[in-house]
Amino acid sequence: MSMIEHTLDGSVAVITMNSGENRFNLDFLGEFLGILDEIEHTTPADALVVKSAHEKIFCNGIDLAWLEPIAKAGDTETVVRFCRTFNSLLRRILMYPMPTIAAITGHAFAGGAIMCCCFDFRFMRSDRGFFCFPEVDIGIPFWPGMVAMVKKAMPRYILDDLYYLGTRLTGLECQEHRIVRKALPMEDLVPEVLQFAKGLNKNRNFYKAQKERMNAGIIRIMDEEDPPVIEAGRISAGR
Repeated sequence: MSMIEHTLDGSVAVITMNSGENRFNLDFLGEFLGILDEIEHTTPADALVVKSAHEKIFCNGIDLAWLEPIAKAGDTETVVRFCRTFNSLLRRILMYPMPTIAAITGHAFAGGAIMCCCFDFRFMRSDRGFFCFPEVDIGIPFWPGMVAMVKKAMPRYILDDLYYLGTRLTGLECQEHRIVRKALPMEDLVPEVLQFAKGLNKNRNFYKAQKERMNAGIIRIMDEEDPPVIEAGRISAGR
């Protein structure tokens, strides 16, 4: 089984992450980026949905069990390549030329929660799973572009709790604070997301232009930063 698979449900491309906790390493990121290219260039899809095959986890962020030994061994080249590839995935989702919807089918932690913020719309299961930025406790600060991404996805009053305190929110709490459009039981989540996605019918070119204008400030910040230079020392230290 591939780490990431996709199907076409009418005009909606559905990506399923199949890699356990779906943690980010170079192989996972490369496959994800390749699937996004394939959907854009070889299918007529006009909306994108991303979900997880794991029974309780959507995405748990960076694969530190893979990355920390590489960093501690002094392989800076691989650390830099990973950071830039991770940033490429976040940027790709942010600017994808069609509506993007995260069907948060379980826990979304750290980089997984940041990735959710790159989507245009988010739905989350109500019966299981937390949304959380634990970076304040594990000692890996957000890159500047990440800060801009999460600011677009939620009101500042609740972002302060998530960003500075590492607060965990349930799906229903995420709905209350407008981080997700709706929280539903697991059996209803994907059908609701697909119904929403199929009703959008947006022209790719027009939608792309809207995103370029809406997210211009975020892209400007990302263009000015170099995350590997900013944070390589912290990643090498492991905390």
